[in-house]
Amino acid sequence: MAKHPATAPTRTLRPVRARSAKAVVVEPFQSRAEEVYRQVKQDIADFRLVPGDRFTEHELCARLDVSRTPVRQALFRLQQDGLVEVMFRSGWRVLPFDFDKFDQLYDLRMVLETAAVQRLCLHDVAASSPQLQALKERWLVPVAERSTDPAEVAAWDEAFHETLVSAAGNAELARVHHEVTERIRIIRRLDFLQQVRIDATFEEHAKILRAILARKADRADLLLRSHIQASQSEVRKITLHQVYLAQQVAPAA
Repeated sequence: MAKHPATAPTRTLRPVRARSAKAVVVEPFQSRAEEVYRQVKQDIADFRLVPGDRFTEHELCARLDVSRTPVRQALFRLQQDGLVEVMFRSGWRVLPFDFDKFDQLYDLRMVLETAAVQRLCLHDVAASSPQLQALKERWLVPVAERSTDPAEVAAWDEAFHETLVSAAGNAELARVHHEVTERIRIIRRLDFLQQVRIDATFEEHAKILRAILARKADRADLLLRSHIQASQSEVRKITLHQVYLAQQVAPAA
């Protein structure tokens, strides 16, 4: 009986040490890989990297001051996302836009957002929603107070649509919509290169918001569909020249 207390601690300490050592080794690489993934994805979204651009793992390592392992992990994730591809003996390349895929995502976006708007109108959620009241302060403003910055309006546009879905109160609907938003961001931002499209966004968002607040479900649905279709049509007109222009107005690295 006296021997048991002396031997018990030896058996319980070993697995604790093993788990601790493993966490110390693995976690930093996972964290760095996530940082690289987000940075390169943002570079593509902000047109610091445009379709057709080539780069090497070594260049990324030097620019981001990280080792090759997290860079490679991040690039494989971006490859799965359909944003980049590996080139035999010549590094990596940003993939051209896949318009068929974007059309499918826009269709899904339409389904999700119109469902959210119907819910907002039919259940009288809008009147008491602080989220929608905040949207009024940004979009229902005089022309002189509107932003003209393409990057800022693009970010506000995303926030407008995500807020509509979030305010509807269905967490799973909002989650799927956010995933779609992430995937179409790269091409969607090209819709704001021209001032006429920025002006149209303010006008259309204001009309959609007023219809929702007035609980006019059919009108809100029609306005939202028209708004999304117009945006989809505009980004379909993208040329290499427009991509070049987008690169010129991209935020500084």
